[in-house]
Amino acid sequence: MAKQAVIYKTEAGEREILRRYEEILAGWPVPAGRHHVPTREGDTFVLVSGPEDAPPLVLLHGSGSNAAMWAGDVAAWARHFRVHAVDMIGEPGLSARSRPPLDSTAYADWLDDVLDHFGLDSAAFTGASLGGWLALDYAIRRPRRVDRLAVLCPGGVGRQKFGFLFKVALYRPFGAWGLRRSIKAVAGVDPGDTPEVADYLTLMFTHFQPRRDRLPVFSDEALRGLAMPVKVIVGARDAMFDSAETARRVENTVPHAEVTVLPDVAHSIIGQTQPIMDFLTR
Repeated sequence: MAKQAVIYKTEAGEREILRRYEEILAGWPVPAGRHHVPTREGDTFVLVSGPEDAPPLVLLHGSGSNAAMWAGDVAAWARHFRVHAVDMIGEPGLSARSRPPLDSTAYADWLDDVLDHFGLDSAAFTGASLGGWLALDYAIRRPRRVDRLAVLCPGGVGRQKFGFLFKVALYRPFGAWGLRRSIKAVAGVDPGDTPEVADYLTLMFTHFQPRRDRLPVFSDEALRGLAMPVKVIVGARDAMFDSAETARRVENTVPHAEVTVLPDVAHSIIGQTQPIMDFLTR
């Protein structure tokens, strides 16, 4: 069994995060099956919805999150796809706490186990942030298993920024209010606009231990190997990744890719359900 990491600050905090997650799952907008998939990294939770005979779509969430991040998208996507929303290992969901090195084949091997469990030779993939990095990593290492690739604010392409840590430290002494302010400053999530999302992120980062490793950057050669249809969406005000560099590198190395830069959007990208649907069903 893979080594399990410490990902929660306290057991009480873990219970509160998972309690809230169960509430979200209980209100999932479409019927869904819960699967605990055995893998080499430990059990992996996958929420599956949509027609059994529909083409498969795999969703990979960002760091400090779980399948709940797709609750606003899944109803539309599940009309056309058999949607597999995966809780990434080492993150605050219902999967194992394993965190193998990011610069290894471990995550591709783990996803092989997930796809094999469902009998999927290949699938379309959509990922956000860390999940975008993971989707790109898998597409580069397993190109025959990725039919289409849509990523939101992906890591591993543009420069990873760390200036946001100053803002986090600045607001840290101010408790829950400061945490909400730092979430707005870093992710662009405004508690006044999306209070439920802001509250959930506040809960996560009150009790969750985020990864500290720098994301490996994909080489130009690796990106040039992406022959499948690719769509990349970034926010120009992203505080975590250099979106301009992400767009430029993708345009230069994957000329057939569709690249969208949202001018007034930060790291948290919402409202892209239909554009991604249009791309996936083309």
